[in-house]
Amino acid sequence: MEFTHFNEHGKAKMVDVSEKDETKRTATAKGSISMNSGTIEIIKQGKIKKGDVLSVAQVGGITGAKKTWDLIPMCHNIFLTGADIKFNILEAEIEIEATVSTVGKTGVEMEALTAVSMAALTIYDMCKAIDKDMVINNIRLVKKVGGKSGEYIRNE
Repeated sequence: MEFTHFNEHGKAKMVDVSEKDETKRTATAKGSISMNSGTIEIIKQGKIKKGDVLSVAQVGGITGAKKTWDLIPMCHNIFLTGADIKFNILEAEIEIEATVSTVGKTGVEMEALTAVSMAALTIYDMCKAIDKDMVINNIRLVKKVGGKSGEYIRNE
């Protein structure tokens, strides 16, 4: 396996994808944010002073996916055809799943990972006044479809 983000002098470069075929590409990432069970209850009751935590985190995650190219130096500016964030509220943790899609020359794995990260960071930001013990956990790619390398599914 060869790293493609280095030029002949060993310096960073953005990969030229102009010769690649456009295909439908989708990526799904997951992660979670753990917190005190009392914080979960306050989120469920909608009593966080900054507003509806999961609605704002939904928008934050989608915005993160759209801005990935601006945050991660070697990412291409990709036209996204879809982005969705789902939350699963547990006793002391919120699971986050992001699915991002495009039709293009490069994949959307980084966009899905960034969406999960931004959703978790938004939750943290909105709840930090009442719970500084929150921990963002286990952000990972769980599925990727499309492109030259085909399908990837994480064995969980």
